[in-house]
Amino acid sequence: MNCHTGSEPWNHAAALFIRMNVFVQERHIAIADEFDDNDTPEMIYAVCYADDETPVATGRFQTIDATTMRPGRIATLKEYRGQHLGAQIIAALETVGREKGFKSSLIHSELTAQKFYEKQGYHVVSDIYEEDGVPCVNVEKTL
Repeated sequence: MNCHTGSEPWNHAAALFIRMNVFVQERHIAIADEFDDNDTPEMIYAVCYADDETPVATGRFQTIDATTMRPGRIATLKEYRGQHLGAQIIAALETVGREKGFKSSLIHSELTAQKFYEKQGYHVVSDIYEEDGVPCVNVEKTL
């Protein structure tokens, strides 16, 4: 498994492919909600590739403010789940954050993913809210 972090067009396309499969087709999130104004050509994505060609897991790097980053849209294709790829994606995005001088990482976590993020060192910092029709909480980690 090879993971790459960058904003190259091919890596961008790979990230969007995974998100289309996981969020739109599998989870039935509206396509207009999934793909937003943050998906610019400059957006940094972490993508893990099987066989160095097949994109199987992704996440995107966003800036909240001068000290806080936000990993988001973390997704793994169904047949590749359970291989700790989500953890690799988050670690790759946190590395970018540290390199850019960010001090903390904040994630909008679906309730079903909360325990996963807690295993990555995050802790809950909000009440439950709804995002795109899904119950969520904010989780945060000091980098």
